[in-house]
Amino acid sequence: MVAALIQLRSTGMAMAGALRIPLLFPVLLLCVPLFAAPAAEPSQWLEIHSTHFTVITDAGEKKGKEVALRFEQMRAVFGVLLMKERLNQSVPLTIVAFKNDKNYYQSAPLRQGQPIGVAGFLVPGDDQDFIVLNLFEEESWRAVTHEFAHLLLNYNYPAVPGWFDEGLAEYFSSIRLDDKKYEIGSDPELQPLYTEDLLRNQKEAHNVPKSLTELLGGQVWLALPDLLTMKHDTSTYTEGTHHTLFYAQSWITVHYLLHEKKLPETGTYFDLVENQHVPVEDAVQKAYGMSVAQFDQAVKSYFHSLTPLFVALDASKQPASQPIANAPQVYEFPEIVGPGSSVITSKSLPETDARATVAEVKTRIPDRREAGMHELQTLATAAPAPDITNREQEQQKKDQKIAPSVPGNELAHRALAWDDIQRADFDGAAQELSDAVTLNPRDTWIRYYLSVLKYRMAQSKHADMLGLPNMLQDLRAVLEWYPDFAAADDLLAVAHMEGGGPAAAMQYERAAIQRSPRNQEYVYHLAEIYIADKKWDAARVLLEQLKSHGNPDVAAHARARLEQLPNEQKYGLSASGAPIEKFRPQSSPFDVLEQDAAKRAAAAAQAERPAAAGDKRAAKFVQGRLVGVDCSNPPAAVLVVNAGDTVLKLRTADYKSLLLIGADKFSCDWNNRSVSVNYKPGGASDGDLVSVEVR
Repeated sequence: MVAALIQLRSTGMAMAGALRIPLLFPVLLLCVPLFAAPAAEPSQWLEIHSTHFTVITDAGEKKGKEVALRFEQMRAVFGVLLMKERLNQSVPLTIVAFKNDKNYYQSAPLRQGQPIGVAGFLVPGDDQDFIVLNLFEEESWRAVTHEFAHLLLNYNYPAVPGWFDEGLAEYFSSIRLDDKKYEIGSDPELQPLYTEDLLRNQKEAHNVPKSLTELLGGQVWLALPDLLTMKHDTSTYTEGTHHTLFYAQSWITVHYLLHEKKLPETGTYFDLVENQHVPVEDAVQKAYGMSVAQFDQAVKSYFHSLTPLFVALDASKQPASQPIANAPQVYEFPEIVGPGSSVITSKSLPETDARATVAEVKTRIPDRREAGMHELQTLATAAPAPDITNREQEQQKKDQKIAPSVPGNELAHRALAWDDIQRADFDGAAQELSDAVTLNPRDTWIRYYLSVLKYRMAQSKHADMLGLPNMLQDLRAVLEWYPDFAAADDLLAVAHMEGGGPAAAMQYERAAIQRSPRNQEYVYHLAEIYIADKKWDAARVLLEQLKSHGNPDVAAHARARLEQLPNEQKYGLSASGAPIEKFRPQSSPFDVLEQDAAKRAAAAAQAERPAAAGDKRAAKFVQGRLVGVDCSNPPAAVLVVNAGDTVLKLRTADYKSLLLIGADKFSCDWNNRSVSVNYKPGGASDGDLVSVEVR
């Protein structure tokens, strides 16, 4: 069954390849009502799309659009903080917004047997991320600002020591937004000493943890070198208390760096420490132009100058004081994204799709997994909804080519397939994907999951991937649908490497790393591509970096690969010499479709071959600085790249069709930019461009 599906190109999948897929990703998150709505009533669930987010809600259009707007605003502010014009969002993110407590707490993670007491939580994933909110609470989106900051850091900033990550996440989590302005900089861990019950009676709270301002107001701070070198794992989103001196000093240090516009110097500092292994004291002096003692004093002086922090702290100790949420902020700026500058649309969502996506979220939360799996299995085996007449059912089957023998909800089958892939139940995943594609051949998620299934099967068996041409086609369609999808870039790189195309593999892997710079598996794959292309020194540098950092599995693989590298470089064979197990071809009803798709792919390749047949030059790769661009003969362009001691003049016949990484479109105004280029040399200092990565 597995090999049959892995080699399939069903009619539905072919239809999907011929369609234009919307740029916004499909919605995957919804919430489960306690009782099914009467058949005649429309769904109460809405699917709301903004430029970068999808919101699923039962709280109405106004509330749903407000949530989408707030996340667009937060994203824009984060880009300003990182000084980036364009942010990556390397996997699709869907926000589920419940209108009441009950449904929210039925889905929320448990702590000591009870649902968490905050109004929102993040569920990260390798394929997609989910944020779940309780709209019964005011400004519930503020409950996930810290986690949201980590999410964006992971996709947009290289791995750095924990003080920077936690300091920036704490600073960002103080943000307050409305339609005209945003405020930021207050103490995110400040809590009132007095609480108010439903009858507005105030009572003094006990054991209120110290705020960051109180912690920093003490006489003792961590020594700056200790703070800057302290180990703190930021790879997961599970953290303990933030009411510690480490969080307080990290927060105020980043506070100072942002206000003094020292983020570029901080990048220099990280390069010195992380890449050049310069001691912390020397790196601080070189990067910031001051000694460690001077830097430490500058941060302390800055802290004591922030009067609003101390005003808010004093107010929090008084009864009948204004809510902490309304305490004075340190800084105020005009809003970047207003209600009129963001296009937000909405449409109705079927209740069964809502139930399926909420159940999928539950399967990713350990305490809720059993209930989520039961709901998905129920939906996957259910008969068609009874609120459609027989005539309408028959027409729907005819239009969508739905086989009567396949019951259930397509989203449920798809979610079960992903769960099966995670548990290495490849037969189960193949069957679920087969059912899902029969129910909805237009769903691009199926094409992505099918590609992941092929890769995971080959990986587990140490075998070649089957159906490689179709996998390449599917992954290209996925990237048309969601261009920032780093995992799809990575899979395309792996597929190209297996197919014997190291140049294309390198381009896609670099794109994956750029969109998710902290994913060490992608860096390991790039090292493998370098080895396949016999770039031994480049591979060795990456493997040396990986063998002692971060992910233990990746580190173990890197150490093993380093041991194999000398023999592989000398003899062209891996040290193990073990034969690679391959799948045996199996006949299936899908073989004819697979063969037909392969013929079409071969014909397309043949049609393209004559144009490139005469050019047998090997592509070269170089890193340097883009000095300028000459667009005097459009659409041709010449890029002048300073690469060490050489100045290269690299041509492209049509800059509109040039493969770009790190930029949405080509610009004739580029100058003084770091670039990585692949080109085919003409002479010692010129050539024809293949691709350009702009940083």
